[in-house]
Amino acid sequence: MWRASEHSPALRARLARVLPWSAGAMVVMCGWASLSNNGGPFSILSSAATVGSGVFFSFEVAGVVTGAGVLAVMAAGLAYGVGTFGTFGYPLIMVLGLLFGRVVRGYRIQAEQSAALMANLEQLQQEQRKSAALDERNRIAREIHDLLAHSLGALGVQIQAAQAVLTDQRDIDRAVELLGHARRATTDGLKETRRALHALRTDTPPLADVIAELGARHRRQFGTQVSFEVTGEQRSLAADVDLALTRAAQEALVNAAKHAPHQPVQVRLNYDQERTTLTVVNELSHDAARRPSLETVNGGYGLVGMRERLLLLDGSLGANLDHDTWVVTAQVPQ
Repeated sequence: MWRASEHSPALRARLARVLPWSAGAMVVMCGWASLSNNGGPFSILSSAATVGSGVFFSFEVAGVVTGAGVLAVMAAGLAYGVGTFGTFGYPLIMVLGLLFGRVVRGYRIQAEQSAALMANLEQLQQEQRKSAALDERNRIAREIHDLLAHSLGALGVQIQAAQAVLTDQRDIDRAVELLGHARRATTDGLKETRRALHALRTDTPPLADVIAELGARHRRQFGTQVSFEVTGEQRSLAADVDLALTRAAQEALVNAAKHAPHQPVQVRLNYDQERTTLTVVNELSHDAARRPSLETVNGGYGLVGMRERLLLLDGSLGANLDHDTWVVTAQVPQ
């Protein structure tokens, strides 16, 4: 068995060289035999050989095989004075057999190509399903990460403030009030997480309403004045764009609470013909050591993560000092 499998390629190569000669010999011999008395069945064998040649050989080889049979039969028929049907009819049957074989070969090749295309299509669909599942998982993971980073960042600011009040001012009442804000921030974070997970499958509120709610929540949690303004004609945006701008607003507000507590914050959402722009401006503390940067509350991936998210949407995010204010600007094309 091992020797047969070892020599099978060489055997197939020999057969590929021998089979056309065998088919040609069969066509010629059966063609001649068909010219004899009661030789009609041999014409069937010769035409069957041309059919097989058309199916299994190339057009050139099959044409040579069939041509040899046609010439042999016509030459013998003319030489021995065979009737018109035998001289020209049997060669015509051979030619028709060749044509039929080529048609069968064409259908077989088409069927093989269709099967290959179907297999490739099925594989492509499987890859697309895998890619879609990975994209969905990444999107959910990014959403949960951003939500937890925002909620835990805000909670950390509240706890840090309560700790400072207890250690520096020993104001228990104020510390209890701050801890109450922290508890409410935790509750709001859990609600927002549930709402965001639900929003992954359903429609979300308008972006302006979501950012207005973020500003109101920030005002309640940190006791900071927050103004919100919408300019331009509002329009619905893609879900990914809404989420990216929402997370950018959240990170900017937490950044403001961390580096400039109790300083007023201005939030603007502008719709124009080319882009949608979110701008968050807050006055800074005079303590230079507390000035913000792109690396913020969640281990260095705050506004940097927002910038990467916006870049995936062909957008941009900028954060820079403008005199004594810190300006965060997020833009996405229309």
